[in-house]
Amino acid sequence: MHFLRNLIILFLICIAIKINLCVPTIPSSLKTLPIDGHFDFKQVHHAAKDFGNRYSFLPSAVLHPKSASDIATTVKHIWEMGPGSHLTVAARGHGHSLQGQAQAHRGVVINMESLQGPKMKVHTGNFPHVDVSGSELWINILHETLKHGLAPKSWTDYLHLTVGGTLSNAGISGQAFRHGPQISNVRQLEVVTGKGEVVNCSEKQNSDLFYSVLGGLGQFGIITRARISLEPAPKMVKWIRVLYTDFATFAKDQEMLISGGSTFDYIEGFVIINRTGLLNNWRSSFNSNDSAQASHFKSDGRTLFCLELAKYFNPEEMAIVNQEIMTSLSQLNHIPSTLFQSQVSYIEFLDRVHISEIKLRSKGLWEVPHPWLNLLIPRSNIHIFAQLVFGNILTNTSNGPILIYPVNKSKWDNRTSVVLPEEDVFYLVAFLSSAAPSSTGSDGLEHILSQNKRILELCEIDGLGVKQYLPHYSTNGEWRSHFGPQWEAFVHRKSTYDPLAILAPGQRIFQKAAPLSL
Repeated sequence: MHFLRNLIILFLICIAIKINLCVPTIPSSLKTLPIDGHFDFKQVHHAAKDFGNRYSFLPSAVLHPKSASDIATTVKHIWEMGPGSHLTVAARGHGHSLQGQAQAHRGVVINMESLQGPKMKVHTGNFPHVDVSGSELWINILHETLKHGLAPKSWTDYLHLTVGGTLSNAGISGQAFRHGPQISNVRQLEVVTGKGEVVNCSEKQNSDLFYSVLGGLGQFGIITRARISLEPAPKMVKWIRVLYTDFATFAKDQEMLISGGSTFDYIEGFVIINRTGLLNNWRSSFNSNDSAQASHFKSDGRTLFCLELAKYFNPEEMAIVNQEIMTSLSQLNHIPSTLFQSQVSYIEFLDRVHISEIKLRSKGLWEVPHPWLNLLIPRSNIHIFAQLVFGNILTNTSNGPILIYPVNKSKWDNRTSVVLPEEDVFYLVAFLSSAAPSSTGSDGLEHILSQNKRILELCEIDGLGVKQYLPHYSTNGEWRSHFGPQWEAFVHRKSTYDPLAILAPGQRIFQKAAPLSL
């Protein structure tokens, strides 16, 4: 009897020892790492939050690195601990992920904004470029490069994002039809792989890692530095909007403009479900010179389609630019009375969303749930999609901007990890919804999520060949379907650069230590 009791006690002690070894001792091992930055094991709640405001996963620690070496030391330590540690690592830039992608449940979140190192350096000459930290915000790059009369070629609509964050996805805006996404304008990267190796890579050096990381959703490495191509920067922008009532005409004009003969530097479109925000919405503060005319336009409750254009120029070119714009606009079939124009500085145009962000923050309307849905749709099916969604699923109102514009696939490098539709021209359609906290109505989170689900189901049922941009799935089967023929290559790259699946756990593509041939 005593023997049995002692055996039970010994068994319980062993369990307790195993639990203590598995949980409390993991953070303490991080404390001994030789780094210049520091770990925080208490103030971690901010790392369990992002722009999406829908997921919250507490990490065990937050690393505040001073250098890429700090990040490499940490990742290598976890790599050497093996699969038994269950620790994963997420790089968090400006926290603009939508569904917890920059979070690491009981893992380590790297606060990339703490990253120091060489200062931003602009190189002029025949092939101008800028060397920047992966933690740098694009708005800061704009300010610095403009001092040299230069600027990056391709942007996102919102510039208060980190270089590493956008390059891990693609980085798309209205310049993509001409210059491709941001990942098509990168010359070199410094990356910390899932083995804790610091690797410089480019088209000619470690090229497989270079193209893996670009658009790789953080699965192959953490971007710590990047070399971005630049071009001469203009000083001014002619900012134009015209309206359409017919989607087919709207789409035809957009496709004509991106086909090669356009004089415009930026082309986007968006959908107006009702009159609210006809000229202004949170993504662009547009001050029309023709506001009086705009106020007299009657939509009669119809769904409208707005074509947004921009032409870059310098003051001495104004006469020529005005003529070019008139010639280009004469080829369009918009409603003649809805030509709205504004003239702004280059930096004011590119940073247009931030102006609205400040207003929304002051009203407490920025940090709300953002159940966004971003789709890439083949040109051949965009009319079917529009018929199914606009005026059908979306009828009386919308909960945020709805972008819709075509881009040329030829401007995208097919060696990157981004998954695209199988056509030469495809559309980005972005439902940038904001949910009203605690609402159970049409502006509530559950209603918007249900709406998103209906849109995806219709795309699947009708076989529209849609791919998600900023994709996020919860099952292996869904990810396989997303990547399609590229799945095996993606898995192979993962097994090469992050075989223990330490990096970017919030994407939920791979589980740590799970066989990568699933």
